[in-house]
Amino acid sequence: MAAVTTDEIYERYLQKAITEINRLSHEIALKFGPQAQELQEGVAFHGRAGNALIKSLQRLHVDPLEVYGTNCVKFAGADAEVSRKWLARELRIVEPKLLVVMGEDALEFLNGLGFPFSRTLEADEELQRFTPTIEALVVPDIDSSLDDEAAKTAFWNAFKAVGSWFAALPPY
Repeated sequence: MAAVTTDEIYERYLQKAITEINRLSHEIALKFGPQAQELQEGVAFHGRAGNALIKSLQRLHVDPLEVYGTNCVKFAGADAEVSRKWLARELRIVEPKLLVVMGEDALEFLNGLGFPFSRTLEADEELQRFTPTIEALVVPDIDSSLDDEAAKTAFWNAFKAVGSWFAALPPY
């Protein structure tokens, strides 16, 4: 039996990770409370919400490509327990350092997830510890914030903490 080189091992792990991510991306279809355009495109934060999110990130000098957007509910008609399992799997794969929870429905869903070592998050719009390795920020729902000036201001005031969080990261 021929010896396997370090490069071959690395390549196999890389292929396994790519396969797992691709498998996951094919399985994600819908989000919790999607807008019509998001349903049509099959992409979370597409359309008005996506544009608002990108502009908010850019205003905070955060590269939108460093942010992974996802949803609580992945499948049309899926029950909450199936959706929780998928979200837990996604969080394990992505391993986010900061989780921005948008809206009370998403907060309730996340708190019901039972993610390992997680703490119940409060709707206080301050940085909180979700797990030993994941910080969380709860902000108002972006979709419901787009058409009301006071709601938009509340979203922006809460979301600004994302910029502070990214600014505090050590350089690459």
